[in-house]
Amino acid sequence: MSEAVATPPARSREVMIILPGLLLAMMLAFLDNMIVGTAMPRIVGELNGLEYFTWVTTAYILGTTVSTPIWGKLGDLYGRKTVFLTSIVIFLVGSALCGMSGSEFLGGVDNGMTELIAFRALQGLGAGGLIVGVMAIIGDLVPPRERGQYQGIMAAIMSLAMIAGPLAGGFITDHLDWRWAFYVNLPLGGISLVWLWLKLDIPKKRTEHRIDWLGAIILTIGITALVLLTSWGGQSHGYPWGSWQIIGLGVLAVVSFVFFIPVERRAPEPIMPLHVFKDRNFSLISGVGFLLGFAMFGAISFLPLFQQLVQGATATNSGLLLLPMMAASMVVSLYVGKRITTTGKYKSFPVIGGVIMAIGMALLTLMNVDTPLWQTGVFIAVLGLGMGFLMQTTMLIAQNSVEQKDLGVASSAATFFRSIGGSFGVALFGAVFNNHLTDSLTDKFGPQAAEMVSSGGSMSPAAIAQLPAEVKGGFLESLAGSISGVFLWAVVFAVVVPILAAFVKEVPLRGGPEELSKEEPVAAL
Repeated sequence: MSEAVATPPARSREVMIILPGLLLAMMLAFLDNMIVGTAMPRIVGELNGLEYFTWVTTAYILGTTVSTPIWGKLGDLYGRKTVFLTSIVIFLVGSALCGMSGSEFLGGVDNGMTELIAFRALQGLGAGGLIVGVMAIIGDLVPPRERGQYQGIMAAIMSLAMIAGPLAGGFITDHLDWRWAFYVNLPLGGISLVWLWLKLDIPKKRTEHRIDWLGAIILTIGITALVLLTSWGGQSHGYPWGSWQIIGLGVLAVVSFVFFIPVERRAPEPIMPLHVFKDRNFSLISGVGFLLGFAMFGAISFLPLFQQLVQGATATNSGLLLLPMMAASMVVSLYVGKRITTTGKYKSFPVIGGVIMAIGMALLTLMNVDTPLWQTGVFIAVLGLGMGFLMQTTMLIAQNSVEQKDLGVASSAATFFRSIGGSFGVALFGAVFNNHLTDSLTDKFGPQAAEMVSSGGSMSPAAIAQLPAEVKGGFLESLAGSISGVFLWAVVFAVVVPILAAFVKEVPLRGGPEELSKEEPVAAL
């Protein structure tokens, strides 16, 4: 018997009761990714190690990525509520430990960056459950035709988190301590935990509990190998591309994915059921999600760096300067969600969003040391428009392409491909940035200057302000050129998004008014 039935309008009250707790949990997952960006220059200055700064973001995304398929399957097997509340607890523990990184309690600043990266990975493990859990719970309670407006709200909350994150991170960094960028999660997460524990009621379905641990381990090994390869390859703090370490990581990644396919075919409850990829829409939208994460997360990680180090903004102001992008994304997300619910049509939105996002990335490549703040705001607003068309439409199409029994897997897969794209994007763009910056500084000032930067000692806003005028100008030019190079690479991946989206087939969304009146079971989403 199907677990879900078409949801009558009367049930919307039940959804609205639990929605605040769900939205708060989702906001925390995205808030914590953005809140660190504006605090990063200060964190790097205190804990040292510019060459590892992208790993603070990469570890979080990697933790989210490797855990999403597991969280989705656990929710399908053991019930959404218990699994979802567990993910909140893990996220809060990780947040507390991140705030203590480099403190005397954990042994001092010497290992601070290593500790922060490790605890960010733990935090990401919990965040993967938050994101997948919210999507799957809404999928359980709301049919696809009505789901658009709820996912539009969730996309707006994601945009709000992206607005509040840089603002909160900047304010905390300027007026308190960067550690509170992590501690702030504790009271907010506690409220969500208690509210959902009291109010969330999803009937458990009986099923044979089998977790594909072997598949999960192999998938984790393959993903980690790929991320390490893109992060270390050709880096001053890593290894040459032809070294045995990089070649070994490449071989490990290939072997892992070669073994993963037969393991998943034989597994009674595969962590990533391969049959869902037989659906053309699911495969295409997974590719769109991967490229979206690659271009978006990879490039956005460098915006606060440009605003603070090149344009001289404070941490608080760099958060304010991201408002055009996030506000545009929030408004468009709400509009798209409402339009999908009203018309049942969705194909045009990812195509339009992909085109606009590529244009926004192309505009960002034009930035240099002389770019005024208002122009940067216009460029990132265009990027935000594209994001608004894409963020939740990809999730909706993925869920609409599978049966109800695979809803958790579809939700986790959509999140997985976006996250793994973001993880690769941050790692690859970090390598592009570091290599370009090192080469540029070496050309201008010699190898000693490049070596000094790689140690992280001269990259804080205060240190740059104290440089001699003749050195500062060349230094900022190198920084701006390196960050523009990141956006140039992002364009290459962004232009593929609308091409893939154009091949998505418009499959009717179930749960329209005529179906609700018949109260037919939702046999396939």
